[in-house]
Amino acid sequence: MIEYRDVSVVRGGNAILDRVSLRIEKGEHVAFLGRSGAGKTTALKVINGLVGPSAGEILVDGAPMARHELPRLRRRIGYVMQQPALFPHRTVFDNVATVPRLLEWPEEKTRAEAERLLAQLELPLATFGARFPRMLSGGQQQRVAIARALIAAPEIVLCDEPFSALDPIIRAEMQSLFDGVVRASGAPPPTGAPEARTTRTTLVFVTHDVREALRIAGRVIVFDAGRVVVDTPADAFMSHQHPLVRRFVEA
Repeated sequence: MIEYRDVSVVRGGNAILDRVSLRIEKGEHVAFLGRSGAGKTTALKVINGLVGPSAGEILVDGAPMARHELPRLRRRIGYVMQQPALFPHRTVFDNVATVPRLLEWPEEKTRAEAERLLAQLELPLATFGARFPRMLSGGQQQRVAIARALIAAPEIVLCDEPFSALDPIIRAEMQSLFDGVVRASGAPPPTGAPEARTTRTTLVFVTHDVREALRIAGRVIVFDAGRVVVDTPADAFMSHQHPLVRRFVEA
């Protein structure tokens, strides 16, 4: 679904990404883990064209980025940022309806999907649909942002530390809700592999938090100084002997 081929991103003479090559299969759930400045957010942004490579190329669904019409591609990609970034002048329902209206869905379908998704996220449309973002808590705003990102059943979901600004209790609740909603949008994991973390949705999740990475993803990719230094199944991460992994585990 996503392939990096020797991707480098250089800004001001500094290599933010340095010859990154990796493949993410369709339906795979992958966590990008690393310290601040490691390059993981930049690696996320090249997937939807928010950052262009200085060298190499990235392919999405088998086609180089240059062949994609970016607005059309982005409508196939859900994007959840660290801050909710809701439209302040739009109600909860109108925020969630943003992409379906761009895709010209019938209003009845948009409302039905918004109602279903917001109910999963414990924000009933009848109660919250007419509210504005300023009337919501931070955790509620982030739930609306997740609903907006997922309502059109995107093939790819990109998450850039979406829960890092929340307190630990709300963060744990959001992780559980998010995992459940993403799973509900796809197929169950293969028989005999309950922890495979695969659905029809391809998920790339940026985080600093080891526990969050292991909870959300089936594969962990560790970045350091713009390079991939570890690429491992989640269930092998805790026993991996790379020095940076050991530092994360000990911390």
